[in-house]
Amino acid sequence: MKRDPGRDGPHEVPPLPRTARSLVVAAYALLGVAIAIDLATNPTLTFSPVLATAPVLASIGTRRARVPLMAGLLALMIVAPLALADRDVDFSVHLTAAATVLAITFVSTANVVLVATRERELLQSRSVAEAAQRTLLRPLPDRIGGLRVAVRYLAAAAEARVGGDLYEVLTTPYGIRLIVGDVRGKGLSAIETAADVLGTFREAAQVEPALGTVARRLDAAVGRRQAGEEFVTAVLLGVPAHGGPAELVNCGHLPPLLWRGGRVTEVRVPVPDPPLALRSLVEGPYCRDHFAFLPGDVLVLYTDGVTEARDATGRFYPLAERLAALPELAPEPLLDRIVADLRAHTGGALSDDAALLVVRRER
Repeated sequence: MKRDPGRDGPHEVPPLPRTARSLVVAAYALLGVAIAIDLATNPTLTFSPVLATAPVLASIGTRRARVPLMAGLLALMIVAPLALADRDVDFSVHLTAAATVLAITFVSTANVVLVATRERELLQSRSVAEAAQRTLLRPLPDRIGGLRVAVRYLAAAAEARVGGDLYEVLTTPYGIRLIVGDVRGKGLSAIETAADVLGTFREAAQVEPALGTVARRLDAAVGRRQAGEEFVTAVLLGVPAHGGPAELVNCGHLPPLLWRGGRVTEVRVPVPDPPLALRSLVEGPYCRDHFAFLPGDVLVLYTDGVTEARDATGRFYPLAERLAALPELAPEPLLDRIVADLRAHTGGALSDDAALLVVRRER
């Protein structure tokens, strides 16, 4: 289950790494040693300026402003006994040390307040982003009609929530219809385009009997955006509700993989159509292909963030090869195995967003 960022308070921060924690403890120890030496040695030497480090150390790893503030006030109180112990040191030195402690206390406290405020704003932004993700890429049920389905969206950026890859599975009067796509663009424009494609698909798939007509409406929706060189590759799939061959329309996207009895093949249309927004370059209707999709068969639809993921030597991830080597699994555990293998292949980092949709026909 995903962690809900809304439950994290602005003051809740992860613990410091062991190395950083050790360094902070060592700094506190040195500070204590300096104070002890100051009190024990001759009155011509003072370490009171080093007390200015106390509020800085206290501000590390906290989002509570009172922590560096109290540490600074405590350090300021220690300046007085050090001044009495070091009578031969010019009073201006102790006064300067007190002013320095006070100034750095204010700066450290202000920094903690600033960081906490920005983290709170970031937390709110992430909550909005997750709400957008739930609307744009809605969770899929485990079963839809006679199909079992599972999906994974892998963001290249660790903090990303939404991007240009898209997917949807719908029950319609014409059977179950699916789409997986990839916006060729970046930033907010790509997300807006993905939202347009999904919105159009969710409406057109319910009212258009022909899958080619659905694709044409998607093409028109992307074309109306006039977003420069932005286009969308997409694969559309129709599965009859009561058996029969499945239907495929491919708009410049990677071909789905069909797993049957341990053998993996690509499902290709005779003539792939151009990506969405570029259909005007080709005359005639959309090219459709019908293929056998039998009980027990598994279809894997994906974006190029999967197959173009590279290992340390630059080798692409061999999805078809790895899929063929896996045993017969339900969609969820199958995706778990693929995602774990993909992350191991890349060393844990992806260079592009990736989407995987696995569909198994039960009947």
